[in-house]
Amino acid sequence: MDRLEGMRVFVAVADARGFAPAARLLSMSPPAVTRAIAAIEQHVGAQLLRRTTRSVTLTDVGERFLADCKRILADVAEAEAAAGGAYSAPQGLLAITAPAMFGRLHVAPVLLDFLAAHPQVSARTFFADHIVHLLDEGFDVAVRIARLQDSGLSAAPVGHVRRVVVASPAYLAAHGVPRTPADVARHAAIGFSQHGAVSVPWVFYPPGGKARADGDSVQPRMQLVTNTGEMSIAAAMAGHGLTRALSYQVADEVRAGRLQVVLADHEPAPIPVQLVHLEGRRTTAKLRAFIDFSVARLRAVPVLNGRFPWPDPA
Repeated sequence: MDRLEGMRVFVAVADARGFAPAARLLSMSPPAVTRAIAAIEQHVGAQLLRRTTRSVTLTDVGERFLADCKRILADVAEAEAAAGGAYSAPQGLLAITAPAMFGRLHVAPVLLDFLAAHPQVSARTFFADHIVHLLDEGFDVAVRIARLQDSGLSAAPVGHVRRVVVASPAYLAAHGVPRTPADVARHAAIGFSQHGAVSVPWVFYPPGGKARADGDSVQPRMQLVTNTGEMSIAAAMAGHGLTRALSYQVADEVRAGRLQVVLADHEPAPIPVQLVHLEGRRTTAKLRAFIDFSVARLRAVPVLNGRFPWPDPA
């Protein structure tokens, strides 16, 4: 087995945290994977993996070697793509990740139209409500709804969203419309937590003070905490109380009168929506074409460019 193939096997074992799952991913036998790891450890003269009967973990040397292997394999893939013409015409596999609901509502329609226009491009998507590392997990482009830190990513802004508090008109008619953040403590609410823990207090800001780092925390009464935005929105529409959501998630429901926005004057500052990809490398034609195509389409989405189906806060 040549050295590059050995690196690919090592990366697969490290990412899968096991010899058997890596063997399945690589369509190899477990003994062949074991031999490949032994050969590469012998070649570098150091132990890269710690093996127990239950787990496989990286040594300190293995952690550094894994990062180097991924960089080298990415360079090789880039060279092969350049030789194959991937930089001159859109072709090959495009991997895209986005938040789950945003991906379903806004990325999927754009991607399907893009694939129809570029038959030489194929795609895989991963829509999930957590941050995906582009290089480590093999993605070309991601939608990030956040204020980005300095992360070595190139970003193309496509709009912004607002964090809003909503409830059904029937609930508000029965329990009253909260007029101040303090009123929220007297209302039932549906919480959201990705990890199933108790939802954190809600933070509200004074009108005109959204740029402040601090705000007023209020803890509503939460009979239900869910790990999906769609369930919290459904519960709010069913009259179970207030919930927080991003504006794109509830735009259709507000427009149809199934939900009503409250306390708009006390929202935090809008949150940027951006397409991000790794910088510092030549951009393949497929990625360049997709970014140009999707940026134009997403910037035309009303709820991403400031046209909301309810009044702007003061």
